Amino acid sequence: MTAQLINGNLISAQLRSKIKQKVTDRVATGKKQPGLAVILVGQDPASAVYVGKKVKACEEIGFISQKKLLSDSINQSELLLEIDNLNQEPSIDGILVQLPLPEHLNTSEILETIRADKDVDCFHPYNVGKLAQRIPYLRPCTPYGVMLMLESIDLNVKGLDCVVVGASNIVGRPMALELLLKGATVTVCHKFTKNLAEHVSRAELLIVGVGIPGLVKGSWIKPGATVIDIGMNRLKSGKLTGDVEFEEAAEKASWITPVPGGVGPMTVAMLMHNTLLAAEAKD
Repeated sequence: MTAQLINGNLISAQLRSKIKQKVTDRVATGKKQPGLAVILVGQDPASAVYVGKKVKACEEIGFISQKKLLSDSINQSELLLEIDNLNQEPSIDGILVQLPLPEHLNTSEILETIRADKDVDCFHPYNVGKLAQRIPYLRPCTPYGVMLMLESIDLNVKGLDCVVVGASNIVGRPMALELLLKGATVTVCHKFTKNLAEHVSRAELLIVGVGIPGLVKGSWIKPGATVIDIGMNRLKSGKLTGDVEFEEAAEKASWITPVPGGVGPMTVAMLMHNTLLAAEAKD
């Protein structure tokens, strides 16, 4: 393997340590602890694991955390009321609704009900719009985490030919906006893209987040490219793997993220960062 690994575990640990110190300093000066509320609807095992990681991170950093476990039979009005109560709760600076939600619920309406200044996942149209207008405040956790990973290896994306594979509201679209903000030339590929291999093969920076194991073949990677694999897929064997053929891609890339231990830890760290930012805005 010729590529160097971008260690998300290490970068996120350093960031969380800085956040913890800031929280300690806040409390020492009489300011309140930041507070994060996490809502989990139903009993999806993967979602429960993600929520557990977020609550644990809050405890380690010194945040107040609330975990609301709601039945998957909850209706739209009841869930909106839960969110509205948290919107009005002074001790809570950030509200997160764990996705996906049961099919009978209107996800868009629910996410838009979260107050924009408490939208620490940055799914609210107001916050996404500020990023699109080049005046970001709260920023989508995974894409912003990727940008910090690129900074950690001193990669200046200005003018780079960047390809984003995946166009979801959570990852692909805001990822493209983050790259544009830094002056990159960005191509976004999706399920309607013709000849994906051709687009990938010219990428100096490749970012993939679709949730399909091995979608991007190692042979497609441009020699010397930086590869960020956001995908997290569990195979029948129980092994976690990304969307890129790792071993083959690592033979051609200059830098690559592992799965696990790459982008995943950064998402949680950026959630903590956004919650602290939201708290500081109220000081």
